[in-house]
Amino acid sequence: MTETRADTATAGSWRELLGPKHLGASTVLAGGVALYATNEFLTISLLPSAVAEIGGHRFYAWVTTVYLVASVVAATTVGAVLSRLGPRRAYLAGLTVFGAGSLLCAIAPTMEFLLLGRTVQGAAGGLLAGLGYAVINAALPQSLWVRASALVSAMWGVGTLLGPAGGGLFAQFGSWRWAFGVLVILTAAMAVLVPVALPGRAATGTEAAALRIPVWSLLLLGAAALVISVAGIPRNPVLTAVLLAGGLGLIAAFLAVDRVRAAQALSVLPPSAFRPGPLKWMYLTLGLLMAATMVDMYVPLFGQRLAHLEPVVAGFLGVALAVGWTSGELVSASVDRRRAVVRIVAVAPLVMAIGLGSAALSVRPDASVGVTIGWALALLVTGTGIGMAWPHLSAWAMGTVQDPSTEGATAAAAINTVQLICGAFGAGLAGVIVNAQHDDVSAARWMFAVFSALAAVTAVAAYRATRPAPQSGSSSS
Repeated sequence: MTETRADTATAGSWRELLGPKHLGASTVLAGGVALYATNEFLTISLLPSAVAEIGGHRFYAWVTTVYLVASVVAATTVGAVLSRLGPRRAYLAGLTVFGAGSLLCAIAPTMEFLLLGRTVQGAAGGLLAGLGYAVINAALPQSLWVRASALVSAMWGVGTLLGPAGGGLFAQFGSWRWAFGVLVILTAAMAVLVPVALPGRAATGTEAAALRIPVWSLLLLGAAALVISVAGIPRNPVLTAVLLAGGLGLIAAFLAVDRVRAAQALSVLPPSAFRPGPLKWMYLTLGLLMAATMVDMYVPLFGQRLAHLEPVVAGFLGVALAVGWTSGELVSASVDRRRAVVRIVAVAPLVMAIGLGSAALSVRPDASVGVTIGWALALLVTGTGIGMAWPHLSAWAMGTVQDPSTEGATAAAAINTVQLICGAFGAGLAGVIVNAQHDDVSAARWMFAVFSALAAVTAVAAYRATRPAPQSGSSSS
């Protein structure tokens, strides 16, 4: 582990990050992720109204699936696009395409047209979400990386809060198209800010690199995302499990191919991830923590069925995890002492495990108000666990590569790729568990219990992620 992970002598502050000098860059970096996350949850909330108007109920699940698959595929190209275009033009390209996709959704006359718009949105959103991490090391000094990572990832919590509320509001007034129209306006406003907020090219590279897309890695990871996403559609648990296994096989093939292509600078993961050192464990920890949060998909459902909550109230029960995540990382990002940071990262998965385990133990039919509040607190603890570790692991991943000038952007962009693909796998795994049970109580209890175990096992990866990088010539991994 290098000293750059938590150098207290050079640690920046929230005031510096959000001050006049860096406010524009911080707004763009966070805003791109906020657009992606808000759009994801907003569409889920207003989709019933859209289907009621334009039809296409048989394609209901595909509205989310095409968005996710396009996002994962686009996320694999972030490093190449950033090297070729530089931060400013890369963001302008992403925002332009995202605005066009949002416009297509707003004017969609049929479900097929809406799916086209969602595919375009997903491709641009995956690029924007990846750039949110990848441009940190080009637009901001290293002393602000931890806080910038916390700010960027906090936008997922913001999206979880604003998306369902905004989508529900537009749907309530029968104006679902205007929800996408507002996204077009917000995208245009952010595009105006980009030229004055971001550098034309990273300080480490003055020449535009050739646009080299990792095609084989892209195809394998895209296929994995598709298979894993489709796994959540059927109600047959055996078929879902088979699809998940197929997705894991494709991910294994992706890692094998990416390892070979890394030597040719044509990989999604940075070459340092395949060398001895903690980087691979950082990505694994981030991915497993992300997968464990996907219990959130079923919280509103169980809130309605087990606690008999109204849909709106059940939806806000699911927000508890996002609130814990956001608050946990904003507080954790202010910790600068290296020893304290290492301990926080090491214990974070266990905090998640405790939260999920508490939720499993408290599941019961006809839950009282007190029990429901207990669920919310357990989810709050769960979110706090991932929030404690996320900004530090993200900053470490950007600073642990052997050659930051050539690997830094790839390492940062890979954070988003890992987050997306592991989130899809977590959602599919949750679907297998829930669909395999015959009653809601068993489904909820087993889901929370299995994901609690997953979070606990992640503590091993987190421990390895905090170990020092080996000295040159060492063979340890």
